[in-house]
Amino acid sequence: MSTAEPISPVAFESISSVASLRGSVLVLIQFDVCEELRLDVLQQTINARTVKQPSMKHLAPAYVRYQRPPVVEALEPLVLESGERLEGEIKYYDYGVVSIVYQLPFSGDWDGLVNLASRWVWDVDFASRAEPIVRRTMQRAATAMVKPYPNWLSEDYFIFHVREAGAMPTAADLTRDHSLQIAQVVRGDRLQLSPGECAEVLQSQISYYSNDMTVIGWNAAFLYDSTVGAETAIQLLEYANSQLLAFRHYDELLTGILDSVYDTLDRKMGVLARWRLAKSASNLHTVLLDVAELTERADNAIKFLSDMFAARLYKLAAAKVGVPDYKDLVARKVKTAEDLYNYMVDQFNQSRAFFLEATVVMILLIELVYLFRGRPL
Repeated sequence: MSTAEPISPVAFESISSVASLRGSVLVLIQFDVCEELRLDVLQQTINARTVKQPSMKHLAPAYVRYQRPPVVEALEPLVLESGERLEGEIKYYDYGVVSIVYQLPFSGDWDGLVNLASRWVWDVDFASRAEPIVRRTMQRAATAMVKPYPNWLSEDYFIFHVREAGAMPTAADLTRDHSLQIAQVVRGDRLQLSPGECAEVLQSQISYYSNDMTVIGWNAAFLYDSTVGAETAIQLLEYANSQLLAFRHYDELLTGILDSVYDTLDRKMGVLARWRLAKSASNLHTVLLDVAELTERADNAIKFLSDMFAARLYKLAAAKVGVPDYKDLVARKVKTAEDLYNYMVDQFNQSRAFFLEATVVMILLIELVYLFRGRPL
């Protein structure tokens, strides 16, 4: 794919004499840094505040509530080579995920938005720019980290939020008139997509009112909504990606553990080797308990209290970014690990039973020897 000339916010607006679109682009870059972040300690260490609960777009006695709200602090602006200046903030989740959010206002036409999406999705390496910032921050907050990871997994995601679109069309109008451009933005592709691919993208569309729309892809989303109305979708997309990151870590952790167990079991299993399986089984059981606890914490970090639309939006977002897939992988590997644990315990019990039986036989033999030695000829 060829690289387009950078488009600054000012140049973007000059593409069209009348800017038909206004909004902002958000870049989420997330890192899984440790098993747990102690948010109370973190707030004492850095200048951070608690994230407010997302406000609902509709009037209803229902809301989305964080179990333990993440804390957030402002970042220095990031200036790209193109001259674009992105405002940023960094969020800390208690299950060990750190999320950087950069935002750039834009105004222009649909072609400009498509080009901007393609350039940012494929040509700008935001993760390499964000990781040094996170590492410096975590050095300051080392006391808040529980069991830091030596290697960090990362995820990035793009949200293209259109706040105004010309004559304020409805979601149906946008879908009818600009389905191709919306699909290009979500895919990050400046080339014309096939009708089938456009239809595939727009299957992940969800709306609450007639004049709002969210279209979710695996690495980007298109939002058409007011600033307040978009808050819930943005926070749920961020939360879904942080969950994906956490489950990716559990998947890699379990893969390494299972490989180690398989290597142990592939060796020739003598009686003494089976006896040593007790320690391996105990270590495996400890890991399973840790994974279960961490999985529950990540899975229940946010609650939907009677807000069915937010729950449906989250379910769609999680499905598109791959959370259920990784959750299923982790569940299957946990089941395999549990079966291996039971097998190793059985092998150990067999070895222990054999040892006890051999000990009893030896004691009987010794008693018989002494008995026969003590008998007169």
